[in-house]
Amino acid sequence: MRIITFVTQKGGTGKSTLATSLAVAAMQAGEKVLAVDLDEQGTLAGWAEIRKGVAPAVARLPKHESARLPELLKKAADSYTLAILDTPGTDSPATHNAMSAADLCLVPLRPTRPDGLAVAPTVQALIQGKRHFAFVLSQCPTTPKNSRAAEMASGLGSLGLLAEPLICQRADYQDAFAAGKGVTEYAEDGKAADEIRQLWLWVDKHAGKQEKPYVESFLAPIKAKAKSA
Repeated sequence: MRIITFVTQKGGTGKSTLATSLAVAAMQAGEKVLAVDLDEQGTLAGWAEIRKGVAPAVARLPKHESARLPELLKKAADSYTLAILDTPGTDSPATHNAMSAADLCLVPLRPTRPDGLAVAPTVQALIQGKRHFAFVLSQCPTTPKNSRAAEMASGLGSLGLLAEPLICQRADYQDAFAAGKGVTEYAEDGKAADEIRQLWLWVDKHAGKQEKPYVESFLAPIKAKAKSA
């Protein structure tokens, strides 16, 4: 069973919304999906209640039970092919347990300077833990030539740190979540649905594969500059 963890120590990035829609897209692609809500806010679990028991399966681990995550995932491996973990927007044992368990960590990030600064502790923890990770640029303006999003995408892409595609700010994401659906169910022919399907294809290609960790790609330019100094 492959494990995908959504992680960032910053609220408002669309982490839970992306997790639910990606879970549905993976299910539609043939995966048997378990989504795990480790956030005290219970956003993903609340979505599951609106969904009323329809797959994908959703489990909730409260803060005081987060140490049970390895046990839960071990048991789930007999029944599921993919687990998607939604973590708190804070530094916590639950967050670190979820990062340690992951084959791939996805870090949602809006193309703004405050988000870029706030995500630093998350990146530091991922690098220290030698985790395989990539950013997901989310809530990007839909204007074709938004310089801030394009500049950030270019920089992260050159480092091998960017999942594809950019996720734009579209009403379909919020409306689908409110209806207890993934965006590929809610508006299957819409642009948001296309974005999530592409994101799933990217994740499916990179998660759990024997390839060079992104952390090495991240550190390489820094090491090169140090040698030339």
